[in-house]
Amino acid sequence: MSTAREYPMGDAKVIPIDSARGGSAAQSSGEETGGRTGGRRQSPLSALPSPPRGGSRRGPASPAEEAPDRTAVVAGRIADSVGQALAGPLGGVAQRLLGRGWEGRAANGLSFLRRRITGDYEVDEFGFDRELTEEVFLSLLRPLAEKYFRVEVRGVENIPAEGGVLIVANHSGVVPLDALMTHVAIHDHHPAHRHLRMLAADLVFVLPGVNELARKAGHTLACNEDAQRLLERGEVVGVWPEGFKGIGKPFGERYKLQRFGRGGFVASALRAQVPIVPCSIVGAEETYPMIGNAKTLARLLGLPYVPITPTFPWLGPLGAVPLPTKWTIQFGAPIATDTHPPESADDPMLVFNLTDEVRETIQHTLYRLLVQRRSVFF
Repeated sequence: MSTAREYPMGDAKVIPIDSARGGSAAQSSGEETGGRTGGRRQSPLSALPSPPRGGSRRGPASPAEEAPDRTAVVAGRIADSVGQALAGPLGGVAQRLLGRGWEGRAANGLSFLRRRITGDYEVDEFGFDRELTEEVFLSLLRPLAEKYFRVEVRGVENIPAEGGVLIVANHSGVVPLDALMTHVAIHDHHPAHRHLRMLAADLVFVLPGVNELARKAGHTLACNEDAQRLLERGEVVGVWPEGFKGIGKPFGERYKLQRFGRGGFVASALRAQVPIVPCSIVGAEETYPMIGNAKTLARLLGLPYVPITPTFPWLGPLGAVPLPTKWTIQFGAPIATDTHPPESADDPMLVFNLTDEVRETIQHTLYRLLVQRRSVFF
């Protein structure tokens, strides 16, 4: 079983997870500043922090020492040029297109760009980049959740405002969009805007490009050691125990939970003494109705399955577009684990009983939500 590790993050500052819970540096106000300079209102674009311009040195600087300064100067010049263009000839066009307050949003965007170029941002030991997740990843996923799937979130108040908590959810839909939508739901609807740290399968971390994106979004390998470390540090950890058997099951078995494994997630929660919150997701099963599985091709490609749906592969790339189903994400009442001592994680019967309780809670909630649902799409 793999253990938690530190991952190289280039020029970014690596900080402990405990200190990574503060708000993003890019969450500064988007309102226009009201200061005046020489009788004219000062634009937020002109108030961007200046890049370092160098200073006195005791001796000649090495090329390695000069490189960050040169990068910062180039980043500053790019941001200054864009800012001057927006504050000058393009200002009128930008205001008509973006509306009032556009200057503040543009200033935040330019500051974000400068920090990314110069490496002036922070990640934790697992590689989680809070600012990039909030400003880019969630911003891209939010329209999909709000406009396309029209996700209805219920029971988010069952997630504690602070401290560790384990979210256990059903898995479905061929493509794990349900995990991404759950992250958006918790961050956007929870009063504390908490982030979901997902435990992902090995396949996620061997796919080129996906590995880096997953690390920056806060995901880590689905192993007990990583889960326990995150829970003990007070993070919201998400696990989908069905794994590929859940998202790759035939459409005829929709909303029938698959086996939950050996209950490793329950053991981690017991050791960390954190509550378990069952999560039931309705709507994801119908996004890609899986009517077949090209098993031979899947074995050749080293994939758990290659789905055949009513639109894929018949419509080519267009067949990869998910159906616009209506989603509901229900967070159930927390199941306490601190009534048992941490060493009870080694009791197989207790772990089995708690695992079965979580599974049955999710299954019954799914049935109830399906009875209440009037339409798959509306």
